[in-house]
Amino acid sequence: MRDAYHEELDSISDGLVEMARLVGSAMGRATTALLDADLELAESVIAADEKINNLHHDLENRAIDLLARQQPVATDLRIVVTSLRMSADLERCGDLARHVAKVARLRYPETAVPGDLHAIVLEMGQLAQRLVAKAGLVIATKDVDKALELEADDDAIDALHRELFSHLLDDRWHHGIETAVDVTLVGRYYERFADHAVSVAKRVVFLVTGEHVDEFMATAETAE
Repeated sequence: MRDAYHEELDSISDGLVEMARLVGSAMGRATTALLDADLELAESVIAADEKINNLHHDLENRAIDLLARQQPVATDLRIVVTSLRMSADLERCGDLARHVAKVARLRYPETAVPGDLHAIVLEMGQLAQRLVAKAGLVIATKDVDKALELEADDDAIDALHRELFSHLLDDRWHHGIETAVDVTLVGRYYERFADHAVSVAKRVVFLVTGEHVDEFMATAETAE
């Protein structure tokens, strides 16, 4: 009975890793659709979000069922509760990828991002993908050290986000208000996507150690 129970816990973890893979792929394809004005690709990202939502709901239902049937305590309880929260974070990542794709669809056949900002947006999209891929690896391996790396990795996204704003506020901006709104929204979507990936990693730290990141770091510093 206990073996079956722990297989269910492992299965939930596997589902979270799959969610991370799906949302990373979605953001990569949404970025391509945005920069290449690829309507078909944008539509595919928007449609595929239903699969992410369904997986989220399935994981949520399985976790709640485990809580009701097994009434886990200690580490097992942390696993179930933290899994629920990670699933919500990853589902939100999927929503944000869909939002990027919707901006691409809205401006088709034009691209929503001016050519002089393509490199910045492309890099934001690539970094966002790498962040959530690392979050998926952290879920699979429960590697606390790697989990702690994500917050530093997120700084690069934040720097690019600020760079986008510097272009928007520059007196030489000549792309109009509509494009400025699009770029503002897209930048925010990438920035929030990365934040949710970092949140997933922080939840793994809590799952493994029983401490929130700031508490864990304080304990580690005291031990030194």
